[in-house]
Amino acid sequence: MAEQTVDTPLATGGLSRRRLFGTAAVGAAVAGGIVGAGASPARAATTAATVPTTVTRERAVVVGSGFGGGVTALRLAQAGVSTLVLERGIRWPTGPNATTFCRFSNIDNRSSWLTDHATIGGVVKTWDPYVGVIESVAGNGMTINCGAAYGGGSLMYHGMTLQPTKQYFAKSMPVAAGLYDELNLWAYPLVARMLGISTIPNDILNTDPYKSSRLFRDVAPQAGLDPVAVPLPIDWSYVRGELDGRYTPTYTTSDIAFGVNNGGKRSIDVTYLAAAEATGRVRVATLHVVRDIALDANKRWVLSVDRIDTGGVVQERKTIVADAVFLNAGSAGTTRLLVRSKAKGLVPGLPDAIGTQWGNNGDRIYAWIGMNGDPGTIQGGPACVGGRDPNATIPYTIIHAGSPAPTGGNKVLTMVGLGIVDAAGTWAYDAAKDDAVLTWPSTGDAALQALIAAKMQQIAQVGGGIMMDTNAQVQSTWHALGGVPMGSAVDLTGRVLGQRGLYVLDGARIPGSTGACNPSMTIAALAEHSMAKIILQDVGRVF
Repeated sequence: MAEQTVDTPLATGGLSRRRLFGTAAVGAAVAGGIVGAGASPARAATTAATVPTTVTRERAVVVGSGFGGGVTALRLAQAGVSTLVLERGIRWPTGPNATTFCRFSNIDNRSSWLTDHATIGGVVKTWDPYVGVIESVAGNGMTINCGAAYGGGSLMYHGMTLQPTKQYFAKSMPVAAGLYDELNLWAYPLVARMLGISTIPNDILNTDPYKSSRLFRDVAPQAGLDPVAVPLPIDWSYVRGELDGRYTPTYTTSDIAFGVNNGGKRSIDVTYLAAAEATGRVRVATLHVVRDIALDANKRWVLSVDRIDTGGVVQERKTIVADAVFLNAGSAGTTRLLVRSKAKGLVPGLPDAIGTQWGNNGDRIYAWIGMNGDPGTIQGGPACVGGRDPNATIPYTIIHAGSPAPTGGNKVLTMVGLGIVDAAGTWAYDAAKDDAVLTWPSTGDAALQALIAAKMQQIAQVGGGIMMDTNAQVQSTWHALGGVPMGSAVDLTGRVLGQRGLYVLDGARIPGSTGACNPSMTIAALAEHSMAKIILQDVGRVF
């Protein structure tokens, strides 16, 4: 397909709309994703003329390979359980000067999951569909951006690995408040060790590409924010290699929204999943799209799966029968599966709470334009600095990320706000689409967004320039949470209520927000905590 681009001017001193929204896109990437542009859910609907149908039997199946799936697969393997991991995306190997992922300057079909067009605000391109790294799922009032790769969203997120305080954790998910002390004692520290997290070293922060980070760090306290050094799962020697000229710039230009070509990012594929595969007990099937989950007459779990090629064409239809299924397809993926199964009667007795208590983690992306200080023309990443308002009536965090888009001499800097919301989103089955559709009311985060907006304006008042809310017209999030909430749909260990051998261990079980932090560390810590109990209580008994 021919490619097409659009670049229209804005009244911002020559800053084009495409450049502004390109800058905003990295703000979404610091939260872990890309700004949606009215995209709709993509499905591998095309089928080859004749495809084989197979039936296989498994002890345990993990659906999805992000933070929840990686933890689940490793702990099952270490407990001696033969496990099959199903992942719809592909593996994306990296290394110094690799060209695995597309760059912001040449966005192509590697960026998006089975669409014929770009799903990034301000970028208009068409191409042949490919199993790219991000799916944009359009709902009513909100677009969700989901990872679609081996390793899930850990490949595209900037790497923020933030642990909420006990108070904020309890405010986000009161039903699970009693778990925090154990999570804090061993589960959060275990995740931190597995991912090798650290904050940006001073020698790197003080280099020229990180002027924008230092600018935000210096202005934030003047606006009433307590500075936060963001822990990241980064091997900083790769960043130093870029600064020394040994590697093609990617960290130091913040060109990491679609994945880090140079390597050095301890994403789930090279940490938890690599360790799981090394046991010899985990098999991974990429390009496998789970369509439905059902319960047969023998009380075994039946997964209807399409094996596709990289263009989305179905090559094989599989029926996988399992004793235990661990759903880790992300909030949108897991919720859509279970809402479909409930609506079609494929699993009798699924809880009524399935499809409820969804939230966007309070995500909001701002562009700060024309500030007094110098943010630099090249802005390094990942997102390494932020701030919190200790006096806020609703907890929130503001994070800065560098822009991968050339600024053309314009002063522009991107910031993301996130915080605690009312998990007011719901999912409903659409028979015509055979899919679940999200409805998000603006009231769910209205009070939080008023606080974030006021703080953004205060930052501009003390630091100069103007603030632009890039989500004012189209709201989007990478931090989708909820849909299968703890307490009413699953127990605190992730067992689906009333269903033996069915588990949800990803963000779908967290109602709406994670204590004014991005969700990755809490999803992984909760999965570690749950798997410890499942290994002790269910392995050898339930499956």
